[in-house]
Amino acid sequence: MPRNGLALLTSALMLTACGGSQAPGSSETPGTDGTPGTPGQPTSSGVVLDEDFSSAGAQVLPTDNWWNLDVSAAPVDPDSAAYISWISPSRALHPDFGPPPYGIPYVGVSGSQALREVTFVSWPGESDAGAPGRPPGYPIPDEAFMHTAFIEGGEAGGGSSGDRHLLVIDRDNWLLFETGGTHWNSAEQRWEADCGAVFDLATNARRPDTWTSADAAGLAIFPGLVRYDEVYGPDEIKHAFRFTTSSTNSYIWPASHEAGSTSGALPMGARLRLKKTVDGEDPALRTSNPQMQKIFRAMQTYGLILADNGSNMYITGAMDERWDNGILNPAFATLHAGDFEVVELGWQP
Repeated sequence: MPRNGLALLTSALMLTACGGSQAPGSSETPGTDGTPGTPGQPTSSGVVLDEDFSSAGAQVLPTDNWWNLDVSAAPVDPDSAAYISWISPSRALHPDFGPPPYGIPYVGVSGSQALREVTFVSWPGESDAGAPGRPPGYPIPDEAFMHTAFIEGGEAGGGSSGDRHLLVIDRDNWLLFETGGTHWNSAEQRWEADCGAVFDLATNARRPDTWTSADAAGLAIFPGLVRYDEVYGPDEIKHAFRFTTSSTNSYIWPASHEAGSTSGALPMGARLRLKKTVDGEDPALRTSNPQMQKIFRAMQTYGLILADNGSNMYITGAMDERWDNGILNPAFATLHAGDFEVVELGWQP
């Protein structure tokens, strides 16, 4: 049972990315034979790619967590117009997700999943060896070594370039393990990553100030993804989404880490909110697709949190073969940076 008592069955440029102890059973280079399984369905080993946590009523982080805050009535930052101007009001939104290889995959595993030691090569001092109070290691399933759909970028074992995020949720202990720059080093026979962080999904624990995570802002990635199970499920989406801009300037709460000092740019942790009306119309209704409208309503209520440097107004979501780019791309293109306002920097209720 998870901590909350419920039964739970990218073009963004990552500037900072982010253990017991058993390596994958094979000593060979990762292969691409076989299939990883259907999204939302367990593999033979019980690993679930793109697990549907929402249908079980799982609460991803407490309701008062920064990812889950209702900011519909929060004050607008006095410099909102200047920040939007820096981005460019005409800049269209783009879904930084879709069917493979687009987006960031995530997997659910049981509490008995074997822990693998991860060697952190870029930010070892700001990385977690494992979950607090538990043996060191990350529950990386063998599927990540064998198949293409488990690490961002779509290469078995992670490949040699790109953000290569790996997100694993221990559904029994309700723990989130995230690494960035993840790859299997065949020469050293070990998993390596730039950095890694572990989050207890039942608490509001924040990274120490100045620390990174698997994300440049020091935030958890999974809670800010646009997920297929939520978009096509029966309920409203009740959290903010992760987005990127080309440059950033320092950081503010809830972020803990900076990855730039560009004058005029937003700080990491800044939040945008889709306006309720623009020129007398509701921008969420520019698309007639009900699922896309649901995404846009979440942007009006919970907003977008700036989490990394990348392309302006790219919205991060889960890699899932069920997405239809013919729906996603034209719907997102109906929204522009000018349809948003900046919530007062560092605002807390």
